[in-house]
Parts: sequence; structure tokens; C-alpha cells
Amino acid sequence: MITVIAGTNRQGSFTLKVAKLVMAHYAAKGVQAQLCDLAALPAGIFSPEHYWNPPASFAPFQKMILETDGLLVVTPEYNGGFPGALKYFIDLLKFPESLHGKPAAFIGVASGIFGALRPIEQLEMIFQYREANLYGKRVLFPKVETKLSPDGSEITDEFIRKLFVATLDGFAEFCRKLK
Repeated sequence: MITVIAGTNRQGSFTLKVAKLVMAHYAAKGVQAQLCDLAALPAGIFSPEHYWNPPASFAPFQKMILETDGLLVVTPEYNGGFPGALKYFIDLLKFPESLHGKPAAFIGVASGIFGALRPIEQLEMIFQYREANLYGKRVLFPKVETKLSPDGSEITDEFIRKLFVATLDGFAEFCRKLK
């Protein structure tokens, strides 16, 4: 089972559209995958008292991460970094067991020309600190609004589409080998 994390809690985001493309690809390939949409985090989760003691409503998210065979994080770039909601989500996860030894891969989504390279590099450092096993390839969607069909149901840039397919297939195999 691969868990695809849509790394923002912003409604209607390109991040979620790309995460759904990942889900569709894996479904077509017969790879078990589940979506973890940060927009579905429980109301009130961002309250300071939850930082060290997540509420019971966070338990399904924690369980999803503990039981997964791999994590594929789709992250946008906000102001040169990844969203605070994604950092807070990672901070709420049990340490060290949530990410320890888990295969992890990253897809970047940005309106700018670097395709969220900076946020991915930042996330890689955090995931290495948490002792995840990083997959060596990534996909970047620079100027994402020009790389997807108007409804977000397909990738219109042929180079990115090929990289997307190769990376997703390679990551699924990476997860199988590490299981």
C-alpha cells in the first residue's frame, strides 16, 4: 500500500489534482494506494495544545501512515518552502516509528519555474532525519497550470508525463523491494 499525501490543506489545489493523477495511475497499474488529503484534517487540529498530544480525530491519519508501505508526497511551493500544514502534519506523527524505514518519494507542484525543487529538498532533509528511505527520483511540475488539462485530469506536457509514469512505476517497485 502506497500512501499519497496531498501536501496542502488548500481547497481545490493543483497539489490535490496531481495527487489524484497519481492515484489514477496506480489504480490503472493495479498498485494499492490511498490518498491522504491534508484538506481533510480534522477541524481544530492546528490548536497549540495538540502539538504534543494529537486529538483522537487524528488517529485515522496516524494509522494510515503507520500501516503504509511507502509515502509519496505531492508538495506545492509556498514562498520558497513547503506548506506549514504539511510540516505540522509531520510533527504530529509518532516519532520515530511513523517514517522510520519507510520508502518515500516526492512530486513538486509550483506556479514558478523551479517546480517546487526547494520544498522537496527541505522535505528530503526532514525525511532523512526521520530515517525514511528516499527514492532517488522526483517529478517537478513547473508552471503547473500549463502542464495539466483544464480539468486537471491529464498531464499535457509529454516530457513530464513520461517522467511521472517512470517515477511512479519505479517508486512502486522500490516499495516492493524494501517491504
